[in-house]
Amino acid sequence: MREFSKSHKLDYVCYDIRGPVMDKANEMEANGEKILKLNIGNPAPFGFTAPKNVVDAVSDSLSVDQGYSDSHGILAARQAIIRYDSYRGINGVTPADIYTGNGVSELITMSMQGLLDNGDEVLVPAPDYPLWTASVTLAGGNAVHYICDEQSDWNPDLADIERKITPKTKAIVIINPNNPTGAVYEKALLEGIVKLAREHGLIIFSDEIYDRLLMDDTVHTSIASIAGDDVFCVTFGGLSKSHMTAGFRCGWMTLSGNKGAAHGYIEGLNMLSSMRLCSNVPAQHMIETALNPDSFGANDPQLRSGGRIYEQRNFIYNALNSIDGITAVKPKAAFYIFPKIDVRKFNITDDEKFVLDFLKEKKILLVHGGGFHWEHPDHFRIVYLPDMQTLRSSMDGLADFLKDYRQ
Repeated sequence: MREFSKSHKLDYVCYDIRGPVMDKANEMEANGEKILKLNIGNPAPFGFTAPKNVVDAVSDSLSVDQGYSDSHGILAARQAIIRYDSYRGINGVTPADIYTGNGVSELITMSMQGLLDNGDEVLVPAPDYPLWTASVTLAGGNAVHYICDEQSDWNPDLADIERKITPKTKAIVIINPNNPTGAVYEKALLEGIVKLAREHGLIIFSDEIYDRLLMDDTVHTSIASIAGDDVFCVTFGGLSKSHMTAGFRCGWMTLSGNKGAAHGYIEGLNMLSSMRLCSNVPAQHMIETALNPDSFGANDPQLRSGGRIYEQRNFIYNALNSIDGITAVKPKAAFYIFPKIDVRKFNITDDEKFVLDFLKEKKILLVHGGGFHWEHPDHFRIVYLPDMQTLRSSMDGLADFLKDYRQ
């Protein structure tokens, strides 16, 4: 019988958050072993639930709104997003500039498909959220990774960005707040990125899904709010993380700035949006409720001193830095940390093997740094969503594992 292989378009696409190590974890689970999954930012399995009024907004819509919506999304949701954008300083946005999606993930892929021809380049951070690189690659483009500097709280290196701009570069991606590092970028740095985009005629794609998950009085600035009218920006947001509604699949993107320069691209986005008909309509109904103007400036108690996420962040940061051979920068947002491991001490040459060996011995699932396009085998990501007791047990397991581990 004829055999069918995967498309060659996927040859250079990887998404190792759910990759080979995850496959091994699933195999172990199928054999009856219990695995602690610290590999993915899914709040629900760790006891986080969505606000009742947000869930009610979805359930109340089920009996009355069962058809397709406009391909951009229901008007009330888009108007709520516009109000929220205005609060964050993103102005000049109309309902036609908003696209709702089945999570931000769908929109990232759509945004790249609508833009890139074969060989076009997009600047993507390293480390990155790997869907960005995968989407660029699947659309026929080349992801060119610029360095985020661990010695500078994981901020992008502007000089490295500028060095990597070529005539083929169409856009620059920023992830702010950042996944996997938890970094939040200062306004001066964002102004530097805008300056480069302006000088070289680049689109800015800004993934801001974690913009409400801030700690330590950190202030988040949306780059679109300082880009001006002459730089075209696409800003991504959603409720999956801030409102613990990951399974509802609810995200959006906003177009702002020099939309005239992107007329053809916007035509492509509208075509792609129409082809998928619309995003999840019941989930769209929670946007207006979730983005209540009274809560725009509110800080979730879980993110303040004494709150669960805040205290778990502090614990994981201190626990990692107390392990001989491990160092970590304290995250300012989200619920990830990206620690560094002393590869000389442990003779590590393969970071994927390191997390696989740890999984097999301690039944704890992490993601290796290479899964985020970090080129050195010296980092890994931990999700610190589990309760304190579970985190303590996992860190005890890591410390014990490293006592004798050598590759």
